[in-house]
Amino acid sequence: MFENIYKDKHVLVTGHTGFKGTWLCTWLLELGAKVAGYSVDVPTEPSHFEVLGLSDRIEHFQGDVRHKSSLDEVFNKFQPEIVFHLAAQPLVKRSYDDPILTFETNSMGTLNLLECLRNQPSVVATVLITSDKCYENVEWLWGYRENDRLGGKDPYSASKACAEVISRVYTESFFGEKGPFVATTRAGNVVGGGDWALDRVVPDCMRAWSKGEKVVIRNPHATRPWQHVLEPLSGYLVLGQKLFQGVTEVKNESFNFGPSAKVNQSVGDLIADMAQYWPGAEWKFEQEVDPGKPESTLLRLNCDKAFQLLNWNSVLNFSETIRMTGEWYQIFYSQEPLSVSETTTRQIEEYTHLATQSNLVWTQ
Repeated sequence: MFENIYKDKHVLVTGHTGFKGTWLCTWLLELGAKVAGYSVDVPTEPSHFEVLGLSDRIEHFQGDVRHKSSLDEVFNKFQPEIVFHLAAQPLVKRSYDDPILTFETNSMGTLNLLECLRNQPSVVATVLITSDKCYENVEWLWGYRENDRLGGKDPYSASKACAEVISRVYTESFFGEKGPFVATTRAGNVVGGGDWALDRVVPDCMRAWSKGEKVVIRNPHATRPWQHVLEPLSGYLVLGQKLFQGVTEVKNESFNFGPSAKVNQSVGDLIADMAQYWPGAEWKFEQEVDPGKPESTLLRLNCDKAFQLLNWNSVLNFSETIRMTGEWYQIFYSQEPLSVSETTTRQIEEYTHLATQSNLVWTQ
């Protein structure tokens, strides 16, 4: 996988205790990498990070990306060769409640990491994860491309657009032919097992349905490019591979990672399909939209650039995405003999098997 580029490499993952971070660390371990993580805390209870026992399997550093001195210490101690920057305040609703934290974490945290890269010669390749919400969303029907206007009507989206601008400044001003080679990625609306964040559709459903309660949904007609967590992670990994190999076409670039256009389903569709894995599942829709906290209703991504330059494509259809997600939570809440950790590893293996059947280049 990925031309064996990650085997024995020192790989640092910021935000490693979060939803995406835990899956990425697990996959990197499967690829033979020496992994370290840097996060301010374990963000949820339950926690995928704790269920997987990752603190005993990687070098676990606790610290805040807003504190550059702490981040510097980790870079100096671990000497990473490849960095994946996922640490963020990831919730739109919370960004309204605490905009300062959101901008400090998402924008200034990215700045601190880039400063560490500038002064750490061990780093060869870095993948910065922002968000599909970094685009100025004008609710058009076609997918946003990487050269479309950045922006954001809410603090979260704007903070991610700022992170993109900061990254561009550093790549143009400081990171030349000798590197480190940096690229940014834009993906969002990721689902999968192990997500317990607040104000996200799937975790909200799982918490309610596991207790036999009815879940309340604000906007069933909003459409999103839903994808399983392993989809963008495969994109991050192939991008990290290409950057480490010094492929000039991908360095200092931005890439969208999302499903095909036909997977752009509504929130209502998502819930109806998830409910089949929970007998007796109930939900109701309450059209409560706070005019002071606007939410986009339509969002699509164009991923042609990732296909052309990385030979990357999504693997799962919508039904497969929902099945893998539903099965993971079923096993967690039923406490079946098949452990959650084994389920996470098995789903990575299943995903890579399906990718191999699709003859994707990164599987070679």
